[in-house]
Amino acid sequence: MFYHLFYEYLDINIFKYITFRGFYALLTAFFISLVLGPYVIERLKVFQNKQGGYVRQDTPDWHQIKKHTPTMGGVLILLSVLFTSVLWCRLDNIYIWLLMFTFLSFGFIGFLDDYKKVKDKKGLSSKAKFLMQLVSSTLISVALYIYPKFNTILYFPFFKNLSIDLGIFYIPLMIFIIVGASNAVNLTDGLDGLAIGPSLISVSTFAIFAYISGNIVLSKYLIVPYVEGSGEITVFLMALLGAGLGFLWFNSFPAEMFMGDAGALSIGAVLGLTSIITKQEIVLAIVGGIFVLETLSVIAQVGYYRLTGGKRLFKMAPIHHHFELHGIPEPKIVVRVWIISLLLSIIALSTLKIR
Repeated sequence: MFYHLFYEYLDINIFKYITFRGFYALLTAFFISLVLGPYVIERLKVFQNKQGGYVRQDTPDWHQIKKHTPTMGGVLILLSVLFTSVLWCRLDNIYIWLLMFTFLSFGFIGFLDDYKKVKDKKGLSSKAKFLMQLVSSTLISVALYIYPKFNTILYFPFFKNLSIDLGIFYIPLMIFIIVGASNAVNLTDGLDGLAIGPSLISVSTFAIFAYISGNIVLSKYLIVPYVEGSGEITVFLMALLGAGLGFLWFNSFPAEMFMGDAGALSIGAVLGLTSIITKQEIVLAIVGGIFVLETLSVIAQVGYYRLTGGKRLFKMAPIHHHFELHGIPEPKIVVRVWIISLLLSIIALSTLKIR
């Protein structure tokens, strides 16, 4: 809105720059989160306490002390990002509308799941939840596929000329990436500040990729696919970064609220879609290596349990609970995960030069 008002109508030149709007989107979302945070915490706490509290299943016993900590804190991120995006993003950009729809639809699915978990301790059935994710991601993928300026080429990092045109088969790949990234972030959300840290590092990394892919000079110099209009995604991601930092203000140990599915599903889906738009789908697996590890630990645990007739590969999955049960303090696990995420981000950014 500010772009159209101040640049197009009032001819204030600075509002045309993605970097300027991105930085102020970050600050705007951060301060909205700080202002709304206490109110959201109080309202969620009242609701959750009326239901007798809630703790995720399959967590260590001492997590019972967290039963009255609000678990739908992702609502704060959703409100902050959507409001800020309307203010600072160009609203004539299709990628912004797709990101907002993705963020809102997956956030809504997560909110329904969180709400039902607090109410009846069960949440949405896995089938219902997956079906809703599948429908939403299919709509997004088809919309992107039919967009005339979008191509279906899968590029491989570290190589200058290695790519494959998947054609219509790019649609199921997009669905897999969006749904997979969404659930991977959700599985990581189990300790105070655990999921939001790697999420913010991943968001920051893809803000850089989005800016480069949308800049014809930089993309040509770094030999990455140029995607017209994708630079505007940077502003949306900066808003998400600001909102996430504001959320972390309240989510750091000891947490005053948890992200819940409302935040985790929406952030993961946005990361997945951003990697698709910027043609960095494979890089997502590097940037989000922590999310991949958490997901694989659950898959390995379930598979090993079934193959061995009841034995466990880890003390508990996802793997962060395994380390908890080994006696590593929660804050130490979280900070080490942040450190690993930062190193993975550096590796991902190095792909810009190793080609």
